[in-house]
Amino acid sequence: MRYWNDHDMGGWGFGLMIISVLLLLGLLVVVAIAVTRHPSPVTRHPSPVTRHLGHLPRQGPPNPQAAPPPSPERLLAERFARGEIDADEYRHRLDTLRSGSAGPVSG
Repeated sequence: MRYWNDHDMGGWGFGLMIISVLLLLGLLVVVAIAVTRHPSPVTRHPSPVTRHLGHLPRQGPPNPQAAPPPSPERLLAERFARGEIDADEYRHRLDTLRSGSAGPVSG
């Protein structure tokens, strides 16, 4: 003789359990796909090719008040001030810059 108690699960119990597990797994798959296909704008880094082809929104014209890039003479003076080159090398390179010679400069 078989005794029935509250812990036995009939056919509907197994069916509902399987359906709920499948729904939960489906929800997890949808969330995983949504997260991997749509990264946040903070983590998105365009490739140089994308940037070159113009697929990024255009930024406005350059700021006319922005400082121009430093001249080669100024960069040379800054290197001398930081102690990267000595006085003789500084004078040699400065003379080369001012003479317009395009020869190689060691450094």
